[in-house]
Amino acid sequence: MYLARVKGQVVASTKVEGLAGTKLLLIQPLDNDGHEKGGLQVAIDGAQAGEGDLVTCVGSREAALSHTPSFVPVDAAIVGIVDDVQGNKARP
Repeated sequence: MYLARVKGQVVASTKVEGLAGTKLLLIQPLDNDGHEKGGLQVAIDGAQAGEGDLVTCVGSREAALSHTPSFVPVDAAIVGIVDDVQGNKARP
């Protein structure tokens, strides 16, 4: 599980059958100090997040399992919106 900031929305006119109706968001992963880490990623949104939100994400197998039906072909999924962070600088 990792923190990320939502940067925008991705529009796809064609999706694999298991992702029909699923919102795709562009996210920027963050390190423990709230600094950008790595490149932008596309994640399925399971938490109804919006641009600018600080979110918790899962990757790999956990991302594929977070969606119904499970095992959709995704590498990242948003599973929560962060209200507050204590102990580092990644504040919402």
